[in-house]
Amino acid sequence: MAYKITDTCVACGTCQGECPVGAISEGDIYSIDPDTCISCGTCASVCPTGAIEEA
Repeated sequence: MAYKITDTCVACGTCQGECPVGAISEGDIYSIDPDTCISCGTCASVCPTGAIEEA
């Protein structure tokens, strides 16, 4: 199951640099492309605000 970024995202960019498949894109808050996400959990483990969870 893919991950998603919640409204508690502060757009720090930490997750984007850690995603091994480039599934995270920048915006007002970051977003994860569910078709590209491989559900590895790396983004969730590095998020300083806990804004990433399983979809």
